[in-house]
Amino acid sequence: MPADLLDVVPVLPVVVVHRVDDAVPIARALVAGGLPAIELTLRTPVALDAIAAVAAEVPDILVGAGTIVTPGQAKEAADAGARFLVSPGSTPSLLSAMTETGLPFLPGVSTVSEVLSVLETGQTSMKLFPAEAVGGRALLSSIASPVPAARFCPTGGITAATAASYLALANVGCVGGSWLTPGDLVAARDWDGITALAREAAALR
Repeated sequence: MPADLLDVVPVLPVVVVHRVDDAVPIARALVAGGLPAIELTLRTPVALDAIAAVAAEVPDILVGAGTIVTPGQAKEAADAGARFLVSPGSTPSLLSAMTETGLPFLPGVSTVSEVLSVLETGQTSMKLFPAEAVGGRALLSSIASPVPAARFCPTGGITAATAASYLALANVGCVGGSWLTPGDLVAARDWDGITALAREAAALR
């Protein structure tokens, strides 16, 4: 694994799985398209089982758990086989719990004060969320000079059309994208369609 999560892929697929059986084919489709990483969000009852399945059956992908909102979820995700963690926001207890797992993680921030609080813990890589809603590229550009140590994976509202403009920013390592696994393609089990979207995203590097 690269030293920094932000350097694994240009677009980190943010995926909500409703059926465990879909998790492994989705992961394989992403790898085939050149994106060997996936953030499976803890937004459905099957999420932990999906993480376990991908971790066991798709060794070529870096599988992470997203939407970590409680300290307990950090441990549950680690126990399920997640290799990194992502949270939509940051609290002292949540930061501590994610640190205690020993896994790399991207804590969520949306203000400069939150960025500084995370930096005080020694963590320099973060998730800006919800990116578009809190200022997006304008915010990131504004804080690049006064807070040069922070690097980001902006997520939330970013599309295939806007991803490249985010990646052009000096303090952005990757972007989080939910457009790679649209509901209609997953429902139709159109894994080739997902591979095609992944290939386009991988080319943004």
